[in-house]
Amino acid sequence: MKQNKILDNIKAKLTLVPHKPGCYQMLNKNKEIIYVGKAKDLHKRLRSYFSGSHDAKTTRMLMDVVTFEYIVATTEVEAFLLELNYIKEYRPQYNILLMDDKTYPYICFIDEENPKLVYTRDIKKFTRRTGNKVFGPFPNVKACRDLVEVLNKIYPFRKCNQIPKKSCLYYDMGQCLAPCINNIKKEDYIDYIESAQKVLNGSDKELINKLNDKMIEASNNLEFEKAIEYRNIINNINTISEKQSIIINDGVSRDVLGFYEHDGIVSIQLFHMRYGKIIERTCEVFDIYDNLNEIIVSYIYQFYDSKSNVHPYELLIPYLEGYEIISELLGLRINIPVKGTKKKLVELANNNAKESLEHSLNLRKLKLSKTKEPLIELSKMLNIEYPKRIELFDNSNIQGASAVSAMVSYVDGMPSRKDYRKYKVKTVEGADDYHTMIEVLTRRYKRLKEENQVMPNLLIVDGGKIQVKAAKNVLNDLGITNIDIIGLQKDDNHKTDSIITSNLDEVKIDKKSNIFLLLESMQDEVHRFAITFFKQTHTKNTLTSILDGIKGIGKTRKKILHENFKSIEEMINAPIEKYKAIGFSKDIAINLKETLKSRDKS
Repeated sequence: MKQNKILDNIKAKLTLVPHKPGCYQMLNKNKEIIYVGKAKDLHKRLRSYFSGSHDAKTTRMLMDVVTFEYIVATTEVEAFLLELNYIKEYRPQYNILLMDDKTYPYICFIDEENPKLVYTRDIKKFTRRTGNKVFGPFPNVKACRDLVEVLNKIYPFRKCNQIPKKSCLYYDMGQCLAPCINNIKKEDYIDYIESAQKVLNGSDKELINKLNDKMIEASNNLEFEKAIEYRNIINNINTISEKQSIIINDGVSRDVLGFYEHDGIVSIQLFHMRYGKIIERTCEVFDIYDNLNEIIVSYIYQFYDSKSNVHPYELLIPYLEGYEIISELLGLRINIPVKGTKKKLVELANNNAKESLEHSLNLRKLKLSKTKEPLIELSKMLNIEYPKRIELFDNSNIQGASAVSAMVSYVDGMPSRKDYRKYKVKTVEGADDYHTMIEVLTRRYKRLKEENQVMPNLLIVDGGKIQVKAAKNVLNDLGITNIDIIGLQKDDNHKTDSIITSNLDEVKIDKKSNIFLLLESMQDEVHRFAITFFKQTHTKNTLTSILDGIKGIGKTRKKILHENFKSIEEMINAPIEKYKAIGFSKDIAINLKETLKSRDKS
């Protein structure tokens, strides 16, 4: 009842929200801001949260929401800035947050009458002044320090912070022009600066040749320690300038962004290219609680607004709606390559993001590796056989439309993804959970029995007594007696509360116990899998029928549209630039958008 009252209050409040751009905040029962977002239309966006179905992560977030607040903005840019300011101030738990304080080393030329070459991690300190030049980031801290040291040995830049009144050892070693005692002007350094900048931009052959000559000379003079020092310097330069298959020899510093989303998790990969080569990368993995596009845009802004990260000359990205906002606010040149080497770089970043996500998911699996003990406890608590193999089912539909069911499988408490199954409901009309469960379970276990395949030890249905009864009836009709059955029942707040046994007894679970945590994670997984399949099915059914008969839109292009758009509205509103980025010609894109507009009005 309490949850229903909260929802009633929210719906009443929604009627007062204007159709204007702005920033909104979701609050929990303690009046803490747990999520912040922006919207072109506050009314539509906020209303979308409290109607229709959502994936498991968004549903979990909304369970904590008791009310919302909003600020109306005059423009979308203003709304975006409000959003970022709120995120910085309140650090909401469901927003993506750049918590990693890692900073990379850079090399900076300080533009003064007597220039200085320094190693730094605080680039903001140097980029405030016009004329200073920053090179980096560098992947290897020691190699970066050593490179600064060798450049200062070879080129006579100023070494001291304050110019003294007399010369020092650097002048005696030929490593400084000694502006303290000599009349040195800025133009006296020009050749040295240009030569050093060539090295930092990747043209290191001349320097390496000089160092090789010095190494050989030292060796011939039996100065082996000095020869080893030169060899180590050469190795460090080579470390910074590793060879790569994709190189752009234009001397431009650029970053390349890619991302990959799967099962409510996004991996973001950012390559840092300097002197035409990838020398460092940044990778982040986040759970998704809202619009993927907005998450990526927010990440880019937070990353380059940080004092630890220098702006490249150019940022390459896949198409993102609203990228113009961050380009304008950050003064950052952003390009969306359609073909050529730059397009390959974006694809490389996307592929690496996918690899990183898969690696992250494997790490998450390892964290769940100690799952046998809770299952042993569960078997003792319910007096059932140890559930080595578990299958869980969940149904999903919208008022009976696009009805689907999904099954996930666990072995020793670990997900066995190769055994996951999806089912489109064939015989049931309308939102009938009981008969949907009967149909799907019958299809599953009739086939296993006929093909003499391995049966699970435990069958878990997402629901209470009705779903457990359905499962019992199916197994009894099929003559299967060696599978235990339980249901996971939720409370009024839609949170797992108790177990319904095959005898229809209710067993409360300690929510701090390992049994509860394991069962809840399984329930979240089957719900996520079912919702994902439902959305794919529903979207595909809707989009396919609407795209039929449009000139130039065949099977291949339909597939591309399915992969890049989630709704007809999104296709209509997408700019021609996005269609070009996914390989559509301007004429086909215009015809598609106009046809969809006319069908949408009819």
